[in-house]
Amino acid sequence: MGEQAATERANGEITCLIVDDHEVVREGLRLSLSRAPHIRVVGEAPDGETAVALAERRRPDVVIMDVRMPGMDGLEATKILTQKAPDVAVLIFTAYSERQLLRRGLESGAKGYILKEAPHQTLLKAIDKVVAGEGFVDPALMPAFLSGSEEEMLTAREREILKLLADGMSNADVAGRLFISQETVKSHVRHILTKLEADTRTHAVAIALREAIID
Repeated sequence: MGEQAATERANGEITCLIVDDHEVVREGLRLSLSRAPHIRVVGEAPDGETAVALAERRRPDVVIMDVRMPGMDGLEATKILTQKAPDVAVLIFTAYSERQLLRRGLESGAKGYILKEAPHQTLLKAIDKVVAGEGFVDPALMPAFLSGSEEEMLTAREREILKLLADGMSNADVAGRLFISQETVKSHVRHILTKLEADTRTHAVAIALREAIID
């Protein structure tokens, strides 16, 4: 299968595997890629485990990998794929609000990062780049990479407050527990909401639990 992939690449064709747990997203990607004459979709997978099995079998040039999926997530699947099929380039397909996961993405062995809302031409450019052995980062994600994600991370105090909020405490409860003023608590909460791009305290707690910022 490796020889076939090499022949297809020599003919200018790029084979892709689409991985996302939402059928509507997979369908949209497939239609978008069908507009590019040099790209052929050779499979789709709804989760990381299926993605690894399919990629091993079909050896696509590139895997467009969603991050959040049930069971094995995209970053874990990427890590396994880079070990089992190092010739397959993985392009992380992510939402802007998930940019905190870029640190894990860097460790997983992914070759590129593209936003789900990226224009068609940006997606094609990303695919061409990673297949050519180059890295690609969606321009909109560059600030997060250049900052080393330091600014994105919560401080120890912010995580501490978030844990107390997760336990159902009010601002007054948190202030009493930590021996700080309610205004200080409110200030910390505002920073937490901004950093996590959350609309409410409940939303912030949900994001923090989901991304293992707190446990």
